[in-house]
Parts: sequence; C-alpha cells; structure tokens
Amino acid sequence: MDPTNDPNFVPPSANKNYVPPAGNKVPKSKPIQPYVLEDYCELIDAPQPHPSKSLPISPSSGSAGLDNHCAGSQNKIVHHKIPKPRTDLNSSSDDESDSKQENRDNKPNDEDKLHLNQHNSKHEKQPVGNIPRIHSFQIADLEEVPHGVQRQSKNLETYKFPTHRLVSTLKESGKYPLVIVACGSFSPITYLHLRMFEMAIDAIRENTKFEVVGGYYSPVSDNYKKQGLASAAHRVRMCELACERTSSWLMVDAWESLQPQYTRTALVLDHFNEEINIKRGGVITSSGVRKPCKIMLLAGGDLIESMGEPNVWADQDLHHILGGYGCLIVERTGSDVRSFLLSHDIMYEHRKNILVITQLIYNDISSTKVRLFIRRGMSVQYLLPNSVIRYIQEHKLYVNDTEPVKQVMGDKAD
Repeated sequence: MDPTNDPNFVPPSANKNYVPPAGNKVPKSKPIQPYVLEDYCELIDAPQPHPSKSLPISPSSGSAGLDNHCAGSQNKIVHHKIPKPRTDLNSSSDDESDSKQENRDNKPNDEDKLHLNQHNSKHEKQPVGNIPRIHSFQIADLEEVPHGVQRQSKNLETYKFPTHRLVSTLKESGKYPLVIVACGSFSPITYLHLRMFEMAIDAIRENTKFEVVGGYYSPVSDNYKKQGLASAAHRVRMCELACERTSSWLMVDAWESLQPQYTRTALVLDHFNEEINIKRGGVITSSGVRKPCKIMLLAGGDLIESMGEPNVWADQDLHHILGGYGCLIVERTGSDVRSFLLSHDIMYEHRKNILVITQLIYNDISSTKVRLFIRRGMSVQYLLPNSVIRYIQEHKLYVNDTEPVKQVMGDKAD
C-alpha cells in the first residue's frame, strides 16, 4: 500500500529509523517469466499453436536447431474439453416443459407467503435511507461459519495464520508452488478485488511454470491514514464473507490489520514467507520432496505507479518486493503499465519477476465509488457480494461518512 498514508510517514531519504526487510530469509526461486528461449524450449513472444495444427516433426523436416526433447514439448497435442452439441434426443420443447413444471413447483402458495411476511416483519431491521436491501432469506446467516473455514481473530494474542485452504501437496510435479498476496484497504471488498485473483491464476496457468497453492487478502490496519475506511475488524470480516461465500480457495489473513502501526508491504510479504516457508516448510511435491513457495504481491496498476513517485518507497523495499518476491500487476483503464516498467530503473531490473495481467473484460469497480453510492442511497447490488452488502446494512457502514471530493474523483480511487 501507498507508504504516504502512514500517519508517521518519513521520506526514505530522511528516515534514520528505517528497518530493512528480511532479505536473507527469502527462498531463492525462479522468476515468474523465463529468461531465454533455450531455458524451457518454449516460445516467448508467440502464442502456443492450436492443438489441431500441431503435427509431428519428422527427422527430415529440416528442424535441425531443436533437439528431440524440445521438438516433443512443442508438438505435444493438448486435448481440450469441448461441450457436446445438442442432439435430437434433447428437444427444446422438453426443456420448456421441464422449466414450466419447475416454476410451478417453486411457486409459493398463500400459506408460504403469509409465513414469509410474518418472518420479515419480525426479523428485518428498518432500512437506512433509500438503500435497496438484501434480505435475510436471500443469503445464509452471516454468523454461520461454513464447514472447514477458519475465521480470523480480533487480537494478536489469539491470532492464528489461516491455512484451511492452503494446498499442502503440488498436483503437478514439474511445477513450482506459488502463493498470491493482495494488500489493500478493502473498504469494502468488491467483485474487482475477487476478479483480480481469478485473472492472476489464469495468467499464471497460461504463461508460467508455477502452480498456485493459495491466495490471501491482507487488509491494512486502522493506522492507514485515509478517510472513509471502516474499522479493520469490519473490513476483515467483509473480506471473510466474500471469500467464504464466493470462492473455494481464497483466504483472509488479519495479521497486518492487527498491528499497532502501519506495516510496510515488504514486511507483510516477509510475514507470509515466515508463516509458509520457514514455519511450515513450504509444500510437498508428488514425489514427497518439500519445496518453498514463491510469494508474489498482487496489485493494480495505480499502486505500481506510486512506486515511481520520488521519496515515497524506499529503494531497498522495492528491490526486496520486486526482486525477492515478485509482483503480479493487473492493468486498469487509463494506465500504461508496460511503458512505466520500461522507464522505471528498479522495475526494469526485475522485469522478469513481474507479470503484467491485461484485463480482457475491463472492470473499473472501486471501493471509493461504492462508498459514495451508499452515502447517496444508491444501489450497490452486483458490485459487491450479497453477504457483504448485508453486512454493510446491518452495521450501517459508510452511511454518514464524508470524504474529500479530490479523493472520490481522483484517479487513485481504491
């Protein structure tokens, strides 16, 4: 996160109490992108050929520059799962009749309607302003913890690192384990925050030799100096609700949010390395050998651009984050991340450890705009998970808050 939001921020050049990150504890790992063509016998600048066009290469085909291993890997046919077309046995009239019958079965009778109205009148709270409500019968109880889910503590004394969805054994022996960490305020968490992880995992599967074994949200503490943020406890719980109800692999770690002071991103990544690699020894491969996990920061293009602002991020922190761990950057509308990487000396030095993710379907939902909609009594449905909307309504979050116009209309809306 932007270091200038630390209430005790001191420019790196004038900070005599700078605490360096634990660089000697970061496990050595391969860069997220291959260095040269010969390393992996794969094309770097061209897409993989379509399976239907992959033909075996004969010894006389003139491909003298590739050995048998490379030729085999480039021409391996991949079988994709293609949905079967509709057959004559499944007529559309049958589907329509089934659909009508299902609607008849699900249509509530008069007794059900009476019971539902009585339930709503007893248990529903009065709406705040004109905000469209998410009702209790639309989602599960917010305090009901799904089976196998570990919720975070509200104090450091009882804090435990969440591992309930962390993969312990690699599925593919030829790949390297990777954990993705997103740091931010998440006030509130939106569908874009959730989509960023899905876009990242798609890019990693498509372009790298890594296998994602875990994904974490790390909300900032209450010492993050930004107007309009809910308390850390609320933000952690909203992230937990979003992960519990919409994802099968994402988790929330409250360690950063429980710290008594602002914690630099480099130190947050050190915390994940300590918990996953040092305390737990990484993950186990299919052959029974333990491998340390590569930990990478997931960030938007706006955060990366803040790294280029003079005297904001310490150079040692940038080398530690980009060189020691690595970064997954999701491009946002209006940001030219690739040109920025080319012009920034430290980022260009570690460019092989940075993966830029292009949004194929642009999503510009921001928490800042969501908070504005809530203050104006406008609907935020389909911008956030229903469970998060219900939590905001029950705790009356953001309704009476104020934020500077510059923050709401600025390009760096969270």
